[in-house]
Amino acid sequence: MNLAVKDIRHNMGRFGLTVVGIGMLLMIVMGMGGIYRGIIEDATLLIDKVGAQLWIVQKNTRGPFAEVSRLPSRVSDRAAAVPGVSRARRFVYHTVQRLHHGRPLRIAAVGLDWPGDRGEWLPLVAGRPLARNHFEMIADRTLGLGLGEQVRIGKETFLVAGLTRGMIDSGGNGLAFFTVSDAQTIQFDLAGEAVRLERAARAGRAARIDLSRTQPSLLERAGAESTAIPALSPPAVSAVLVSLLPGADPLAVASTISGWPDVSVHTRENQRQLMLAGPVEKAKLQIGLFRILLTIISAIIMALIIYTLTLDKLHDIALLKLIGAPNRVILGMILQQALLLGALGYGIAYLFGQKVFPRFPRRVILTQEDLFNLGIIVVVISILSTALGVWKALRVEPNEALS
Repeated sequence: MNLAVKDIRHNMGRFGLTVVGIGMLLMIVMGMGGIYRGIIEDATLLIDKVGAQLWIVQKNTRGPFAEVSRLPSRVSDRAAAVPGVSRARRFVYHTVQRLHHGRPLRIAAVGLDWPGDRGEWLPLVAGRPLARNHFEMIADRTLGLGLGEQVRIGKETFLVAGLTRGMIDSGGNGLAFFTVSDAQTIQFDLAGEAVRLERAARAGRAARIDLSRTQPSLLERAGAESTAIPALSPPAVSAVLVSLLPGADPLAVASTISGWPDVSVHTRENQRQLMLAGPVEKAKLQIGLFRILLTIISAIIMALIIYTLTLDKLHDIALLKLIGAPNRVILGMILQQALLLGALGYGIAYLFGQKVFPRFPRRVILTQEDLFNLGIIVVVISILSTALGVWKALRVEPNEALS
């Protein structure tokens, strides 16, 4: 006769509610671990997906994700001429927030060096890569945009040509991919009055120099668009992505480029470390501490539950001792109940989590390693939580059954 099962059947309702409560608590612990993994995955997702071995950024910066970086567009031509380089791509990254159909739309905008990079490497679930140099975008599904939808950002309207899944930044914002020129247009968009005042200021400065009297055309150029003035550099990019030829030494190429006085170079692994040690470090620590606290709380609650269940059975335990049952039988009953409580709670946590976690606003990633480690922790907690109940059971005298 299994005393643990008999006792559970006798108190089925209370035991069932206890299992559900423990399961909900373990689901939170499981979810915290999944959010922790999700933060790391989101922070390094674009770095891994874009497929660049080296990142050229502004001198002495940790851009383009951990820090703002501004780089002349022509750096890509210089990088492409370095021995060992297969391809150099311009890259733009910034965050914008606009109203779309009356709701805030926060976008992590990524500029691709079209036509060399049309976004073929993106995990498209619908639509196609960028086919035109202007007015098209690829959006992640988390942005809530539909395929073929027209989205107005700044002064331009963009067609959603493709949809991706799971492409978000470290802050949980959905990624949207544009051409470099469109991403720069969005980034440096100014109100009409600001543009007019800037052109008037340029014209005023040009009028104050003697050269404008001999060359009146300078005044006309000063009032034109910035891109039409040769003396003004084109809009800056955030970084230049470098892909290497097979067999090329990344450190040797990085050493060559880092000798340039106006840029810094980071390898792919360096970019990952910059993200994990920078923008997401505190979030990782906070989630990790919450996970530890919840695990400790789960252990305390399970210990109190086992102790309470033992208190309810003190008369039965005394009766077992009176008829000659050895202590190992009583200890086995308490331990089996604790293990069953932990196992069922873990199962409920996993099943409920599979239904609930996909609805979270942030990505929740449950790895086999984390699930296995949590299972081991639950077993250890179940065993340790019996200590208080065992201590109370061993102190029961057989004659208490007659009282």
